[in-house]
Amino acid sequence: MPEATNLSIDELTKVLSAPRLETYQLAYDQLGFSDVTGLYAWNAKVSAALILPAHFAEISIRNVADEVLTTVYGERWPWSLGFVQSLPHRQSQDLRRTRSNHTTTGKVIAELKLVFWQQLFTQRHDNRLWLPYLASAMPHSPTRSPRLLRLEIRESIERIRKLRNRIAHHEPVFTRDLSEDLAVMLNLISYRSEATGDWVKVWKRPAFSSQRYRFHQHLAALSRA
Repeated sequence: MPEATNLSIDELTKVLSAPRLETYQLAYDQLGFSDVTGLYAWNAKVSAALILPAHFAEISIRNVADEVLTTVYGERWPWSLGFVQSLPHRQSQDLRRTRSNHTTTGKVIAELKLVFWQQLFTQRHDNRLWLPYLASAMPHSPTRSPRLLRLEIRESIERIRKLRNRIAHHEPVFTRDLSEDLAVMLNLISYRSEATGDWVKVWKRPAFSSQRYRFHQHLAALSRA
């Protein structure tokens, strides 16, 4: 994405509004950009690049859960009474509502929201799901303890959800620790398949190789802005 260096801030404000640009106006000089438009374009480019690892990380976690649920409840686990009864009320309602519109497990998996999967990685499911089967579903994780791995997954999903929400609403992402965001997403991929994790690393690398990727020095100041 080219930097819109010839676009005036007044013209950009007509489209994006002053409140939306305020964070960029406070930060662009600290981050080494010559103007607000350059920082806005860079933020959009990085946000777009983050979609790929976020996409792979979410699907990886879905497939981990599907593998374990299939082992315990069978291939049609969304319709398993035992599984549905093991869920908190709101989560079971989400599952019932989603499965009512579909006839295959694959379609249900695709339609369930990320928060559903996050809520699945809780202590209540340790004995039946995660302690016996999580390690084999993520064979490349360095974490020996299934409980710690399950907790890591849950916290990682929360981080990804917050990042995705900012991207979806076209909010600034440069105030986040993007290195940690990337590491979390790549871990969720690589724990399942190291080869796929390496492939995603290659594809995301160009967007983060810029000299301007030095926001960490200013993160605290920007968070207070």
